[in-house]
Amino acid sequence: MKTRNIMIVGVGGQGTLIASRILGYIATAAGYDVKLSEVHGMAQRGGSVVTFVRYGDKVEEPIVEPGQADVLIAFERLEAKRYAHYLKPDGVLICNDTRIDPMPVRIGTAKYPENILEDIAKDHTVYKADATEIALGLGNARCFNVVILGMAARHMDYSVEDWYAAIEHTVKPKTIELNKKAFDAGYQLTGE
Repeated sequence: MKTRNIMIVGVGGQGTLIASRILGYIATAAGYDVKLSEVHGMAQRGGSVVTFVRYGDKVEEPIVEPGQADVLIAFERLEAKRYAHYLKPDGVLICNDTRIDPMPVRIGTAKYPENILEDIAKDHTVYKADATEIALGLGNARCFNVVILGMAARHMDYSVEDWYAAIEHTVKPKTIELNKKAFDAGYQLTGE
């Protein structure tokens, strides 16, 4: 298999790292060579967090270069904009359609951009959902990251059972069933 390049981007505290670990586990369990790389900005202060997940028959390095990402999973619109240039021309963006104002916007020195996802959709395929609202409906807003993974799963070569096994292995035992429901909710959003 040729190397698949996945990026997961978000704001500190949104669960990008657990999402990358679920994806890393599923690819490893499938027998692929897997490289994970986590880039923490000012994560604890609401800054950007980027994780790269690369898997295939043989992966030489963990970093995805601009223009190489097959799938960009964004947990917030502005993070999608910030990293959209990493997508291949035929790359897919899966985005939590939510807004988290960075500090410059909060203090009034910058404006939050308008039409972010519409602009990205001019060059790439974009799937979006208010995964936070869906997760709230399931009883816990924190599982929105697995809702988004469920959406992204349609663009990867693993069965639902494979995803369940990765979730069971990665999340805390008391949250397994909630996370499976979150995955299912996202998976249904991009159904055929």
